[in-house]
Amino acid sequence: MGRPKPVKRQKARNAEYYDMQRTQDDLYKRSLNNQNFIKLMDIIQCDENIMLAYRNIKRNGGSQTPGTDGKTIEYLEKLSPEQLTQYVRKRLKWYKPQPVRRVEIPKENGKTRPLGIPTIADRLIQQCFLQVLEPICEAKFHDRSYGFRPLRSAQNAMAMYYKLIQRMDLFYVVDVDIKGFFDNISHGKLLKQMWAIGIRDKKVISIISAMLKAEVAGIGFPEKGTPQGGIISPLLANIVLNELDWWISDQWQTFELRKHYSEQTQRNGTTYQGYRLRAMRNYTTLKEGWLVRYADDFKIVCRTRKDAEKWFHAARKWLKERLELDISPEKSRIVNLRKNYSEFLGLKVKAVRKGNKPKCKEPMPRFVVQSHINEKALQRISQTANGRIHDIIEACDGISLIRAVGRYNAFVMGMHNYYQMATHVACDVNRIDYQVFRTFELRTHTKLKRYVGGDGNQYIKDRYGKSSRLKEWRGRPIVPISYVKTVPPKLKRVDVNPYTPEGRAAIHKNLSGMDVSVLHYLMRNPVMGQSIEYNDNRLSLFCGQYGKCAITGVDLQIGDIHCHHIIHRTQGGTDRYENLMLVTVDVHRLLHATQESTIQALLKKLNLTSKQKAKLNYYREKAGLMGI
Repeated sequence: MGRPKPVKRQKARNAEYYDMQRTQDDLYKRSLNNQNFIKLMDIIQCDENIMLAYRNIKRNGGSQTPGTDGKTIEYLEKLSPEQLTQYVRKRLKWYKPQPVRRVEIPKENGKTRPLGIPTIADRLIQQCFLQVLEPICEAKFHDRSYGFRPLRSAQNAMAMYYKLIQRMDLFYVVDVDIKGFFDNISHGKLLKQMWAIGIRDKKVISIISAMLKAEVAGIGFPEKGTPQGGIISPLLANIVLNELDWWISDQWQTFELRKHYSEQTQRNGTTYQGYRLRAMRNYTTLKEGWLVRYADDFKIVCRTRKDAEKWFHAARKWLKERLELDISPEKSRIVNLRKNYSEFLGLKVKAVRKGNKPKCKEPMPRFVVQSHINEKALQRISQTANGRIHDIIEACDGISLIRAVGRYNAFVMGMHNYYQMATHVACDVNRIDYQVFRTFELRTHTKLKRYVGGDGNQYIKDRYGKSSRLKEWRGRPIVPISYVKTVPPKLKRVDVNPYTPEGRAAIHKNLSGMDVSVLHYLMRNPVMGQSIEYNDNRLSLFCGQYGKCAITGVDLQIGDIHCHHIIHRTQGGTDRYENLMLVTVDVHRLLHATQESTIQALLKKLNLTSKQKAKLNYYREKAGLMGI
């Protein structure tokens, strides 16, 4: 079996395209060394950062969501690189955000969650700030915070939660629910926290303040809170709660002992903490507590109920006095995991006895994690699955059927990918599977047959082909909800970091096999008169083609690169990636040549193989020209 492919983080790759990696690495390193930053606006307004911001938001699913001005990413695509950078700099001179569009989305409990959707231009500006502030903040954030951070996930948070319960025998958990966290963040406190972690550019602070106080259309100007829906809002929320992370950690996990204890370096590069923790338990009166946080959902896992009660009251008091936040008394509690379930990230978790611990002189009970999908999530999964099945039944033609089946299958596979970290996921979804397919058969008066092949995604065949529950409807595969097995969540790798060369090496290799200087030349020398979409896609094409001509395969050199529209714009073609390719100047001339003498001269000069000539003719015909 071949070696698994390394994980690739697209935003890190984009930073490499626009030569922003060194800048972000430097910001991260300086922040680790506790330096202050007073001239960040120069970086935020530079051409490379603005172009990178456009690239990061253009393929985001929300780029097609209009703000109060009704504009989407298509408005920005038409601008030239120079127009885009000048527009951003002009806005930032005296920045005043446009009104935010308020949207209410349903929550699991039947209530609604307000989202604030900035205009596409304000989202671009927020992305410019995020790319510069994130490396600074990442150097300050606590390792046990997992939400809305690069290369961290809910699976990492759940893996740490499982570890604390199953491997460290911690069975008391403090569930703390912050009441209306995003709506009650103190603006003044947040700006002071930014100053405290080293962001001391007063222009940056004032613009962030303006973003927080942006008018909400139809409501007015908020006095507190950060709008959910903004690009920079998750980072600001993490800045607020970072102080909480370190307050909890400094009372146990990172508490500095006066006495030095022997340390051992483990294989992953971390230090073995066993001797230190044993001394803290035996010779101090500190309350043991371990933090796991994902956004505003956090747990403090403790060894005894007495410690848990101390943490509960201390956390409630600290949140009120330091962050001006209240906790919800109905949802906040202390749970003994050996007796009751505790809900976290859509799962309910419990510790159940399973035999005795090995290698113990006296029999000691061994507890393992048992987790299920919680009831609210199961109800939502059932409702969504039934709705998607209804769309499949109502599909009246082939195209609508393909779309409906695709949406259903994508939903089921996405649900499997997330909830497979539950130990009893198969049991939980089995009843939904039966109910959904039973409803389908009753409404169509047809017994679904097993899918045996034909049209369909190869991934579906590989992943679900062994299941007898893989059914078909009018020749299309219907993914079974019940065919899923538990995959234990993985801890975050300690060596992965998007802001160090060593950390990125664990994510993906740097751009290799091509001349990166040519890539940076393309970035710094956009084609004047062409759109930002066209110029940005030139970079993607150069990397996608490994720096080689799409027809001849020769290395592309500075001064000998043309970008060809496969379907010309006069014939309805666009500047989208799929309609462009990079070729040498002579190949581009040959793709459009109509005079016989010019064609023969270029053919003689290029000396194309039969395969290259066939490829050339294919694209000439796409352009409406005769083959050669």
